[in-house]
Amino acid sequence: MTQMNYNPDVLSCLANLSNDEVFTSPKVVNEMLDLLPAELWSNPDVTFLDPITKSGVFLREIAKRLINGLETQIPDKQKRVNHIFTKQLFGIAITELTSLLSRRSVYCSKKANGKYSVCNVFDNEQGNIHYERMQHTWQKGKCIYCGASQEEYERDETLETYAYNFIHTENPEKFYNMKFDVIIGNPPYQLGSDGGTRDIPIYNKFIEQAKKINPRFLSMIIPSRWMASGLGLSEFRNVMLTDRCIRKIVDYPDSNDVFIGVEIKGGICYFLRERDNEGECEVTTIRNNEIIGPIARNLQEFDILVRDSRALPILRKILSKKESSITDILSVDKEFGWTSNFSEFHENRINGDVPLYYIRKGKRGIGWISKKNINKSVHLVDKWKVMIPKAGSDGGKKIPDLVLGKSLIANSPSVCTQSFLFFYLESEDEAVSLESYYHTRFFRFLVSLRKFTQDATRSTYTWVPMQKWNDLWTDEKLYKKYELTKDEIDFIERMIRPMEYSPKF
Repeated sequence: MTQMNYNPDVLSCLANLSNDEVFTSPKVVNEMLDLLPAELWSNPDVTFLDPITKSGVFLREIAKRLINGLETQIPDKQKRVNHIFTKQLFGIAITELTSLLSRRSVYCSKKANGKYSVCNVFDNEQGNIHYERMQHTWQKGKCIYCGASQEEYERDETLETYAYNFIHTENPEKFYNMKFDVIIGNPPYQLGSDGGTRDIPIYNKFIEQAKKINPRFLSMIIPSRWMASGLGLSEFRNVMLTDRCIRKIVDYPDSNDVFIGVEIKGGICYFLRERDNEGECEVTTIRNNEIIGPIARNLQEFDILVRDSRALPILRKILSKKESSITDILSVDKEFGWTSNFSEFHENRINGDVPLYYIRKGKRGIGWISKKNINKSVHLVDKWKVMIPKAGSDGGKKIPDLVLGKSLIANSPSVCTQSFLFFYLESEDEAVSLESYYHTRFFRFLVSLRKFTQDATRSTYTWVPMQKWNDLWTDEKLYKKYELTKDEIDFIERMIRPMEYSPKF
């Protein structure tokens, strides 16, 4: 048997390593570059900036295209290479280590003016891949630019600060004092905050900063959860959805389809913004090699982006009835004021105690608490409740999906910790009716459209319409009520798994 030689691209291997700063593979980079107009590769005046250079893969792959595309205009290869690297390609590294890695992969030398550099006209070591050590600017314990915690990120000279050059300035043009036709890259996704107990998104800040330079084309690969959720991303999401210059979005619900071995909750996407070309956005969803789209979409249609375009006709049909949302009878987060780790309850019941439902280490339990210790939402204590865990499935990575976790009916009176949301009703019969509705594919399908991660917040139930709670609900009844077609029913049932349920009415 003949053994074939295999010489893997080192940047493909590097992209498979799990890291907080996720590296991009050459394959994905070229998919992003394919979104750009083909004529750019034969234009010697077009300028490119990767403002968050990690491995240099974006600049390297752009260089390959330009070297081929400019061959007739600049026949001498060395002159062509020199022109491309000095006049067209620019980068800003995110750390000192990635600056060295980027120069090595782009210039074939860790020093741009080194003996082995493929560009022989640089007169400095950095070339056009800039890096300088920067410090955060602290105010009231937070960085005013990125929001990093001073306690977590104030470090001595021997440690990396993670004060990324591109976003730690009011004037991002200062690095090269020039405009750019194309800004493209893969920004860091998050920073630990509050002493590392909570992660805050940071990729949105790179996009906002890039817009200040006003490039003709802007393309970045980022987590998809901005489409529906994300800590502090409401304004960013609104800006993205109302930006008519966002012309293409390619969305992967399972991040493993892009970054092998790296789990990013809610999936990953990349987009193309064209400054001089407004219109509808072509949305493509790719899951397990199934490609849906591109489909022209008005991103402003809803307050979030429905990632699977095939769901839109069903959603529009249901919302056209203008029924109240089931959130009208759904609790808010921490309705009774207690976090998930609340422990000030009794294990054994004392006369007059109220049952308290909780989840600890993935296991459900019931404790007991005195009524006099319930100080918030007292008016809901005596309601019947259908309790639902906030943590459900993985947000659509696996199809078909259950979407939500198992519910339970809590008698009156009752309370719970933050581990549960609950629907509140007047009687046991109403609770049984609602629970039957909760278990339908119809119900869970509508939740899935707004649920990108494991956590099912109150807002994910917004599109579920209210019903009458005087009977058991089934999918057949709901499909008939909303006049769904066979194709629409088949789509829902391909996406959503049946959930075991034995109602008692």
